[in-house]
Amino acid sequence: MDVQLEVKRVEKHFGGIQAVDGCSLTVSRQSITGLIGPNGAGKTTLFNLITGFYRPDGGEIWFNGGRVDGLPSHQIARKALCRTFQIPRELKEMTVLENLMLVPGNQAGEKIWNTWFVPGRVRKQEREIRRKADEVLEFVELIQLRDEYAKNLSTGQKKLLELARTLMADPEMILLDEPGAGVNRSLMKRLVDNIHKLRSQGKTFFLIEHDMNLITDLCEKVIVMSKGKELAEGTFEEIKADERVIEAYLGGQV
Repeated sequence: MDVQLEVKRVEKHFGGIQAVDGCSLTVSRQSITGLIGPNGAGKTTLFNLITGFYRPDGGEIWFNGGRVDGLPSHQIARKALCRTFQIPRELKEMTVLENLMLVPGNQAGEKIWNTWFVPGRVRKQEREIRRKADEVLEFVELIQLRDEYAKNLSTGQKKLLELARTLMADPEMILLDEPGAGVNRSLMKRLVDNIHKLRSQGKTFFLIEHDMNLITDLCEKVIVMSKGKELAEGTFEEIKADERVIEAYLGGQV
């Protein structure tokens, strides 16, 4: 399959701690790939490196045929590579709708003189962004909460809001950091359904998850990290039978 994301021998250390140690892996276009491993394996640090929150100490990261390692996070997001966070980072004092409407870049209303000299252009763009936000909220089934303050949402609803905000940026690939954490069974099913629908529309997903049921429901390929590097990859059936994986992580779970 066509490789969309390639991580080559990436390294990151914090003082004397080697968080990512020569990690190499690939994610294919329009796939759903899982990343699992014990706590401290370097999974979230790797996501932070891929999305520009940290700068690698070594190695290369390629997305859609171009190098992105070392670019700031906003430039990587503009290349259609977006992510969510393990702990949702909603704008608490803004409504669900406002959280989405802030995402698109280069809005005419951001320049105060446009509101004076081209107010019609500002209003037209705002209507278009509002329409798109409503469509996204319909898709993730949060439309009934569009005017609710984001701080009042449940954890599962905040995870759906995180996904909705990434969709406002028209990403090609979405990195999900523990999307199932703190989510009840009903909202989890909605999240899984949304991911499958988006994949069928051409999106690629790369996700960190500790819930093995969610991994088996979603992922065609699973990559295992241990001690900062890739340990194994394959289907879940293949990796759960790998003695190295059992020793490093799964143990009694399989």
